[in-house]
Amino acid sequence: MTKSDNANLLNDNRIGTAGGGGQLKAQIMPAQPKTLQHLPKRPAVDLAFHNLTYRVKEGSRSNAKTILKGVSGRLRSGELTAIMGPSGAGKSTLLNILSGYKTQSIEGSVTMNGAERNLSTFRKLSAYIMQDNQLHGNLTVQEAMTVATNLKLSKKFTKPEKNSMIDDILLTLSLSEHRYTMTRNLSGGQKKRLSIALELVSNPPIMFFDEPTSGLDSSTCFQCIHLLKMLAAGGRTVICTIHQPSARLFEMFDQLYTLADGQCVYQGSTKQLVPFLSTLSLECPSYHNPASYVIEVSCGEHGDHIRKLVEAIDNGKRDIRSSADYAGLKARNDLVKVQNLKAILDKNDVSNVSGSKYEDNLTLNNGLLNGMVNDIVKDVGNASSTVVSTNEKGDAIVDVEKTDNCTTALLTEEITSPERYPTSQFHQFWVVLKRTLLFSYRDWTLMYLRLFAHLLVGFLIGALYYDIGNDGAKVLSNLGFLFFNMLFLMYTSMTITILSFPLEMPVLLKENFNRWYSLKSYYLAISVADLPFQAIFCVIYVSIVYYFTSQPWEILRFSMFLSACLLISFVAQSVGLVVGAAMNVQNGVFLAPVMSVPFLLFSGFFVSFDAIPVYLRWITYLSYIRYGFEGTALATYGYGREKLRCFQTYCHFKSPTTTLEELDMLDANFTLDIVALIVIFVVLRVSAYLFLRWKLKTVR
Repeated sequence: MTKSDNANLLNDNRIGTAGGGGQLKAQIMPAQPKTLQHLPKRPAVDLAFHNLTYRVKEGSRSNAKTILKGVSGRLRSGELTAIMGPSGAGKSTLLNILSGYKTQSIEGSVTMNGAERNLSTFRKLSAYIMQDNQLHGNLTVQEAMTVATNLKLSKKFTKPEKNSMIDDILLTLSLSEHRYTMTRNLSGGQKKRLSIALELVSNPPIMFFDEPTSGLDSSTCFQCIHLLKMLAAGGRTVICTIHQPSARLFEMFDQLYTLADGQCVYQGSTKQLVPFLSTLSLECPSYHNPASYVIEVSCGEHGDHIRKLVEAIDNGKRDIRSSADYAGLKARNDLVKVQNLKAILDKNDVSNVSGSKYEDNLTLNNGLLNGMVNDIVKDVGNASSTVVSTNEKGDAIVDVEKTDNCTTALLTEEITSPERYPTSQFHQFWVVLKRTLLFSYRDWTLMYLRLFAHLLVGFLIGALYYDIGNDGAKVLSNLGFLFFNMLFLMYTSMTITILSFPLEMPVLLKENFNRWYSLKSYYLAISVADLPFQAIFCVIYVSIVYYFTSQPWEILRFSMFLSACLLISFVAQSVGLVVGAAMNVQNGVFLAPVMSVPFLLFSGFFVSFDAIPVYLRWITYLSYIRYGFEGTALATYGYGREKLRCFQTYCHFKSPTTTLEELDMLDANFTLDIVALIVIFVVLRVSAYLFLRWKLKTVR
């Protein structure tokens, strides 16, 4: 693609003259439409739905509310379709069902190119761009596009081919000059275009947009809809919900699907909306936005016409593509007008009208009606196939058979393949892992602030508990130091995960639904990505406090102390993952510390094991703080440590055995503590994955 594709071409032709002078002749050529030349080839897809009904339960009551009421419709390739309607009409619900985002409590059928839709196949062919721009702010546009190509394209595409696709898409969507701009610094319109660009990588033939103009100014709205129009012109089926577009935006749509109270009140060409409404005696005023008028009618501002519109359009089974599609409706309306006129004449002056004259008038009226129907048939004579008939009431019905834009069977090897994703699970894991590590490097909260907190608290604790580790008179203070270690490592690891993990959920929801990667690959990547940083911070903190508090300088004891602290931080991080996956930030920040209180009480520091009532002792086996505190205490005072120094007349805890006896840890086993922490770590990680999987399903 060259720059000349995006601008008018000016060809200069100089015509020579005898005097050697030149005459400039300018020829202006129309701009060529933008095309995406390097994307993978995809088949065109027509989408149709029949008698869709969707119900939701209202609270705990058994009755259900019907959101969609048996609607039907057809969405064709190469067209930009707008789904409109008042608030609460069911626009987003219909879009979610068509995109496959909602799959429960649905009645009816959805077909692709005339065949029943297979949801797994459909997800490979479609992309859903949600209302909010769910993007990672710590990536540049180029990096975001590179991640998308690595995840959405199979390995048969080489790196140069992927780079060509990125260049092609960014140039077409006017993002080339922002290639190295951080996503968080883009404007609203640029973020919307980038969201589209990321999904265009796999060249989906069906694209869904939920309120693409939301939050954009009028100029940016026009650019956005113009982009969607261009994508549709490339043979894609583009469907979007839109609340109330301006007249300028409205005329850019090819097809309109309007909902009111969960029913279809219009389906067809935007150009035929006003003439269609006029046949039902709904005249759109001059210089009035047709989109605003149809919304007003749907809201009942011009009277209750919803039932009449639903019957006229047959709840979406009729598709108004040209005037021929509602010609029969117009003829029926004219007949109704004639019958109304006849009734008025009969009522007003039936006694003054002779029988023969009345019959003459009736014959004349029927003749006018027949002539009108014949004119309609002449008008639609160029259609593919026209059928004129009458129903039981004698109303004229004109049916024009329409053909789909596409009837190709979707049988290519890539589409029919049982593989859900274009890349392997390991490849997805590796790409997401590198991206997550890049996030951590650029995120001050996750990286530098956490490092600063560990250093600051480490030196503070070192100064407060300076040189108490080998003093027999300060054993109780040293035990307080050991317990505070557990407390600090627990809260720093847990709270940062609770705060950061739910923020990833919207992006995860979008990327997982659009088949970027599997949930397993994503979860494994984020689990592995933060472990090295957490381990480094923990090692730095433990090394500082262990040295300044004069704990026993033996390699084995330090290794035991450090391993217990590391496992405590990993387990606490896992608790944060569970809480973050199961609930939102507000609830998580409150509940996580509250849920930790029982584990702290039964840790063995406040109350020894023997003093705990029998019916509550089972809680101590669930307390990971207990295992961590016990492990550090054994590393400090267990395994035959020599007696502590005593600078007073009498030191009760001079012997380490006395300290362990007071803590009821004489029979404790360090290996058992480590194994217990590892088991709790694994159980919590698996639980976090299950909660995350459950949440993804419930959100949809």
